[in-house]
Amino acid sequence: MSPSRYLTAAFYKFVDLPDYAERKPALLAFCESRQVKGLILLAREGINSTIAGAPDDVHAVLAYLRADPRLADLQHKESFADKAPFYRMKVRLKKEIVTMQVDGISPTHMAGTYVKPEDWNALISDPDVVVVDTRNDYEVEIGTFAGALNPHIKSFSALPAWVQQAEPLRPRAGRKPKVAMFCTGGIRCEKSTAYMRAQGYEEVYHLEGGILKYLENIAPENSLWRGECFVFDERVSVGHGLVPGHHGLCRACRQPLEDGATDSPLYEAGVSCPRCHAHTSAAQKNSARERQRQWELAKMRQQVHIGAVLPKPVAD
Repeated sequence: MSPSRYLTAAFYKFVDLPDYAERKPALLAFCESRQVKGLILLAREGINSTIAGAPDDVHAVLAYLRADPRLADLQHKESFADKAPFYRMKVRLKKEIVTMQVDGISPTHMAGTYVKPEDWNALISDPDVVVVDTRNDYEVEIGTFAGALNPHIKSFSALPAWVQQAEPLRPRAGRKPKVAMFCTGGIRCEKSTAYMRAQGYEEVYHLEGGILKYLENIAPENSLWRGECFVFDERVSVGHGLVPGHHGLCRACRQPLEDGATDSPLYEAGVSCPRCHAHTSAAQKNSARERQRQWELAKMRQQVHIGAVLPKPVAD
């Protein structure tokens, strides 16, 4: 395969899959037969994935999935890379394809109203609309929409607790406010808007296609986006036109490096950064040092090192 011909496809769909566990062996075997690598999450509530490989092979996997009538309208996002983004293929069974840890939330039946990127600016510029960034704090840190609320959460499962105590979301004159929510690719805001509707919020909206679709479609001069968008792959962050940004990645915690992080005494390539240094033990750091050493040796020998941490699906 020639360089720059690795196609990455990110996709998700909330759909009832009662047979999700039975689907795993055949799906994994098909991906491996096409030499496609990456990660597919399967749950009763649907599918969430990022895969990569030769374009024909990736499209073959997508066609295989869409042969199931329940996934016939599965949509995906594409990007190309000059090196293999993933080194293994994994199909994992999960309770949820995006973890909220709240029972009874079904985006299939009760997600909020989709808003196209071209209509998003008008919605979030309305002073009566509360705009909520549903992503983790390290993602919000490098970019968000002007005027959006930052819940300062460490994981998506912490969002419901924040909603319950957030002052801007409390009823006004006996009526709950309009809410607009957004995330990277759409999956978290579909589930969060379903949660909001379950809590009695009647007017709930979310950005169709997420931040990535907005950055792809909206010109910088017309944009209300500020900064860059963190992505769960080797690009680390992107800007308008989905052009790769300037942020580096800590290989230990898989989070973007803060400005000046590499100058900190707490930074060690592949081992720690100022954000995660205090949260790993000496044994974990030593293990990371060995992994980094093996990665550097493989790079020097122009070999593939398969011990790398498999990234989360780009569709978040």
